[in-house]
Amino acid sequence: MMGRGALKKNRRQLEAEVSDAITRFEKEHMGRGPLETRTYLVDDMVIIRQKGALTRAEHSLVKSERNDRARELIKQVRIELIENGRPLLDDMIRGIMRRKIRSLHTDLSTVTGEKIIVFTLDRPPEIE
Repeated sequence: MMGRGALKKNRRQLEAEVSDAITRFEKEHMGRGPLETRTYLVDDMVIIRQKGALTRAEHSLVKSERNDRARELIKQVRIELIENGRPLLDDMIRGIMRRKIRSLHTDLSTVTGEKIIVFTLDRPPEIE
């Protein structure tokens, strides 16, 4: 029988699991994953930073003459897609962190193509 401590993972393992899960979610739910995903655990927060999150079509829209409208549309669509997949995202993070999700925050830079996702948990995860 395994003791309670045997279930604990170290910070790097948890961060890697979250990065892999989020990248899989992006590919399956959004149709394309980012070029790079890094996760950082800070107290009761799971911070995910993605680089290369914009598609070629989104880059083209941002470079068009009506780029202010395009930026807003891209951000709105991305927020709706995240909200649509929210139950799945919450389940994934809850399963990895073994904590309840309090909130999710996200933003996308249409200038740099970076995306940030922040989950706040009910308390910090147990780390080895």
